[in-house]
Amino acid sequence: MASPVVIAATARHTATLIFFHGLGDTGHGWASAMGSIRSPHMKVICPTAPTMPVTLNTGFRMPSWFDLRSLDATGPEDEEGIIRAAAAVHAMIEEEVSAGIPTERIVLGGFSQGGALALYSALTYNKPLAGVVALSAWLPLHQKFPAIAVGNKDTPVLQCHGDCDPIVPYKWGQMTASLLKQFMGRTEFKTYREMMHSSSEEEMRDMKAFIEKYVKP
Repeated sequence: MASPVVIAATARHTATLIFFHGLGDTGHGWASAMGSIRSPHMKVICPTAPTMPVTLNTGFRMPSWFDLRSLDATGPEDEEGIIRAAAAVHAMIEEEVSAGIPTERIVLGGFSQGGALALYSALTYNKPLAGVVALSAWLPLHQKFPAIAVGNKDTPVLQCHGDCDPIVPYKWGQMTASLLKQFMGRTEFKTYREMMHSSSEEEMRDMKAFIEKYVKP
């Protein structure tokens, strides 16, 4: 994996946001947006996914957290790859813990495939996190939940989705939200009218408010 983009805290570092990009992007794609909404005490880490062949794109090699085999909610998934990617995320969290940041001060976030990875990684991690932000995303291996959720069932989750998303259908976001509500205590699903598979200023404001609410200085 390439070196992540790291934005250092501008005040004393007491919290960390780890944000995962979508398919075919790099950590640079989201670094400035995340840098603009984080608090001064927060360090931002935007990793870049390893480059691999992606089935959905006819085997073309690109940065991807795991293989995408189908855009159908009941289609085949890359279970091995998803588990491996989550283990890498857990290792990133542990690195921050080793640097003195408690897990309760670490937020996981991501866009699209990166948001899917953030959700899955949080639920398969056995220590409490500060929060999870999933933008235009879904829960991978959703049929295995809640059985395989080992932690973070009471961690606040902000899920955001555009109602005109042609890539990750809005319905996937809604289905994910209703599944999470069944076994999680603090989930919020926000809809952005006429937004496609992208972000918006309003969404970034909502993410900033969420982080400030759950990760106080």
